[in-house]
Amino acid sequence: MIERAKIRLFVDEPLGEGQTIPLERDQAHYLFGVMRQGPGDRVALFNGRDGEWTAEVVEAGKRRGTLRCLGQAAPQLDPPDLWLLFAPIKKARTDFIVEKAAEMGAARIVPVLTEFTNSERVRVDRLQAHAIEAAEQCGGTFVSDVTEPQKLDRLLDDWDGTRRLMFCDEALAGGSSGLPPVFAAGAAPDKRGAPWAILIGPEGGFSEPERKRLGALEAAVAVSLGPRVLRADTAAVAAMTLWQIALGDW
Repeated sequence: MIERAKIRLFVDEPLGEGQTIPLERDQAHYLFGVMRQGPGDRVALFNGRDGEWTAEVVEAGKRRGTLRCLGQAAPQLDPPDLWLLFAPIKKARTDFIVEKAAEMGAARIVPVLTEFTNSERVRVDRLQAHAIEAAEQCGGTFVSDVTEPQKLDRLLDDWDGTRRLMFCDEALAGGSSGLPPVFAAGAAPDKRGAPWAILIGPEGGFSEPERKRLGALEAAVAVSLGPRVLRADTAAVAAMTLWQIALGDW
């Protein structure tokens, strides 16, 4: 393996030894205008498929540039088969959820519209850009896929029963039941790698019809995130932490 470069960049091009990579205008501005890189400098590239490659700057201009792959610096590392489903909230907090989910190893991030969702306008392109930036900054070689928003009832209509659903129910906060045995750290090594999803509700919580439907879903496991009701963005991080420790790749 070749030495890893410090500056990392996501590209949507195949990566391989000797491969040349043309840069888009924004990428050229970042590398040459902001980071002051020039011909001969080295940059880490990843595309979510081929691992991380060290590349050399061949051409540097204000609006374009070219890199050439020298060698692979790290193998491809894909996350567990985990989806994060969350109800969009205020812009900054929604951005936070997407960034942290990407950093913590969500393979797919799905905005869901519930009865009490109070922020239905979602710019998927902007959220996908946040996921890319998170992967660039945290050393990941995989980029979480941010999907178009989906209504919760329709999502459940088509739910694949082989994918378990960790339903984070704020109504259980303060109870003494604790986590179900499947989430006890190290308790289920044979269950690691199975497909799962985590569902985080809106600031107003789930409606009673939604809670009843989720409770009746055979694949769902209702979970309390502790003695206090958490904000949606905090709940997403807490839930992913619990899942990763018990069933993920931590």
